[in-house]
Amino acid sequence: MEYRRLGASGLKVPALSFGAGTFGGQGPLFGAWGTTDAREARRLVDICLDAGITMFDTADVYSGGASEEVLGEAIKGRRGQVIVSTKTGLPMGDGPGDAGSSRSRLITACEDALRRLGTDYIDLFQLHAFDAGTPIEEVLSALDDLVRAGKVRYLGISNFSGWQAMKSLSIAERYGHPRYAAHQVYYSLVGRDYEWELMPLGLDQGLGALVWSPLGWGRLTGKVRRGRPLPANSRLHRTADHGPPVEDEHLYRVVDTLDEIAQETGRSIPQIALNWLLQRPTVSSVIIGARDEDQLRQNLGAVGWTLTPGQMARLDAASGRTAPYPYFPYQRQEGFARLNPPVVAPPSAA
Repeated sequence: MEYRRLGASGLKVPALSFGAGTFGGQGPLFGAWGTTDAREARRLVDICLDAGITMFDTADVYSGGASEEVLGEAIKGRRGQVIVSTKTGLPMGDGPGDAGSSRSRLITACEDALRRLGTDYIDLFQLHAFDAGTPIEEVLSALDDLVRAGKVRYLGISNFSGWQAMKSLSIAERYGHPRYAAHQVYYSLVGRDYEWELMPLGLDQGLGALVWSPLGWGRLTGKVRRGRPLPANSRLHRTADHGPPVEDEHLYRVVDTLDEIAQETGRSIPQIALNWLLQRPTVSSVIIGARDEDQLRQNLGAVGWTLTPGQMARLDAASGRTAPYPYFPYQRQEGFARLNPPVVAPPSAA
């Protein structure tokens, strides 16, 4: 397994990490992802550690805290071997203090996560969404206190816009608070919006991307095909409306190219889609999920080899979209392009 720096921090993370959204499996959304119990989770963690995957990502909102509880059971007795990443900020209830990033909420959420995970520190603590109702100064001060108390070691964000991330980083610098090291983002061959603003920001500010849903919300598994109905057992029947939309023809164009490269390489479509991401700038780690051992082992086949530059270019062409304003002039007009060259930094820049 390759290990990369998490953004500009000193923390080394595996190129692939494991997403524990399938652990606990409660409710209509997370129940559709998977219902892995503690015994099954421990087996998946065993496989991950054998393969060099040492980072495990979860969130308090995943199955109402059950994911954190199951992960805590699965890593019991080997806490020193793993990097635990969790998130908070999305609603955990209907009460006025059950959502957001206020000082009170962050302290309570951290304590609850520590208890559920069965640990006394969290390696990476991330804000699951930007809270427009809480002053950024309050958010960063509370996170600073958690770091100084030894309860949190590194900080990150998830699903922030460019201005939200940049304003937060600027205020952190002004007051001497710890800076965010990671940005957990949606990024895939059928969802490349991350590249328009957040990727250049990540390069400039040292934010390492942790990629969620790298297979396009389950669309790049090889089971969704042109001219065929959606498989009966696909979770997209229940979860498609919760995730980012994808136009059918765009998806099929990408899958057609993945099919061609699969025949050339002998690799599966998911492995190729994951390998493409691993070569993209700013990507520190790609978060893979798995409902069972076979699915996990299949995803592990994404590392240990590399797509050729020609294959990367074909995937780029098949998946590329014209960016919206104000980004498209930099793609299409010479004057803008000369002032703002395209992002070409290698993955090691993360």
